[in-house]
Amino acid sequence: MEINVNDEMKMVDIWLTNAEKNDPAVKAQLDQVYAQYKKKKYMVATFLSGNQPLQPSISDLLKYNRRKSAEVAVQKAKGAGRPVGMDR
Repeated sequence: MEINVNDEMKMVDIWLTNAEKNDPAVKAQLDQVYAQYKKKKYMVATFLSGNQPLQPSISDLLKYNRRKSAEVAVQKAKGAGRPVGMDR
């Protein structure tokens, strides 16, 4: 288990391996970590190791984010009364 704390942003990220994500002792330890940072009003994100290749998943995520970003840019341009693509 790897725990990274960012006090400035009040965020904690926890990374678990395949072996750790099904371990009852690790789950008990996580409950303590969650409680500790909930009191401090931190956001805690837990990342679990997956069973699929990383590259295709990351590629799909990047494509999705690029498409969403373009949609938001179009909506902003329409709302500002500018022709799409003329936001500079």
